[in-house]
Amino acid sequence: MSHPLERLLCPGPRVVAGLMSGTSLDGVDAAVVRLDGSGAALRLETLGFVSRPYDAELRAALAACAEVATSNVRLVSQLHARLGDVFADVALAALDAAGLGPGALDLVGSHGQTVQHVPVAEEVAGAPTRSTLQVGSPAVLAARLGTPVVADFRAGDVALGGQGAPLAPTLDGALFAHADETRVLLNLGGIANLTVLPPGGPPRSAFDTGPANMVLDALALRLTGRPYDESGALAAQGTPDNALVDDVLAAPFFRAAPPKSTGREDFGAPFVDWLVGRGPSSPADLLATAAAVTARSVAEAVRRFVDPAPARVIASGGGVHNPTLMGRLAEALAPVPLETTAAYGLDPDAKEAVLFALLAHEWANGVRTGLPAVTGASRPAFQGSLTLP
Repeated sequence: MSHPLERLLCPGPRVVAGLMSGTSLDGVDAAVVRLDGSGAALRLETLGFVSRPYDAELRAALAACAEVATSNVRLVSQLHARLGDVFADVALAALDAAGLGPGALDLVGSHGQTVQHVPVAEEVAGAPTRSTLQVGSPAVLAARLGTPVVADFRAGDVALGGQGAPLAPTLDGALFAHADETRVLLNLGGIANLTVLPPGGPPRSAFDTGPANMVLDALALRLTGRPYDESGALAAQGTPDNALVDDVLAAPFFRAAPPKSTGREDFGAPFVDWLVGRGPSSPADLLATAAAVTARSVAEAVRRFVDPAPARVIASGGGVHNPTLMGRLAEALAPVPLETTAAYGLDPDAKEAVLFALLAHEWANGVRTGLPAVTGASRPAFQGSLTLP
């Protein structure tokens, strides 16, 4: 009987499912992708994509799990297993959208759901310690799908002294580098992050710029009872409190030079509490203020840390569907034009799920996808750990 690794490690095209859930806790994205080659010679075709929101009960449990004040080890353990099933269901839906069954899959790449990310060392039991934790059991996924699963993509880089984030530059460099112009790839997920692509070369740097949908969605849920401000309609009616935006952007994270990463540890429930307490009483004005924080933090990061100025900024992620946020971004970035990945043939919603299919594919190719210039690690990490069905 052949070893299950034999098929996985054979060169040639692979059909890979990529799974992603972001810091905004809105749900799971799954892309089924056919991949061949590696690096700049990569060939990629998206066969199917679906996105499924978390139900209110699961989202509330995840929010409690991700906050130090409300989490507990039993909840973390149980959600780890529960999300394995949730991710498997979404992967099966993406396979169905592609007209394929589980037997067509060669591999799964799953990011999981981040519940803690501590890239700056804190003392634990007398020793400085850095960590990152994503839940969504790869063992459950492998058992449900009958397919090898590569997961835990951030831990290898953190173990080598890196930030463990962002991971998008591997995909950005493979698909969007241009021979003659500097480009910035911007992801507007729960957190906003960008990749700097110099002409003809690999990514020069990449880093988180601050909150995007995470804070906007948390404010919408608290102020309106709805999980998000659809199309930025309420924020469009408001006026930003520019003095409060200045106060937010004076925080050490925004002033720090890359490499840097962030998440709920900086912009979770305590930050939202502070913003509500300090901000305008009008929900529309408060949402407009949060949108201005994202727009200005991105634009200031581009101006401070991208030299020469990019020819264009190409956005992806759920934030591209918020016209108010995109309008404020376009104004803040001007005269640099703002586009989306749709203009280059990649669905902005699918990009992160496609990324984890790519990272799993490169793992099977034996490629170290860690980028020390991006994360600050001591050497390139072999990103991901394998679970066999």
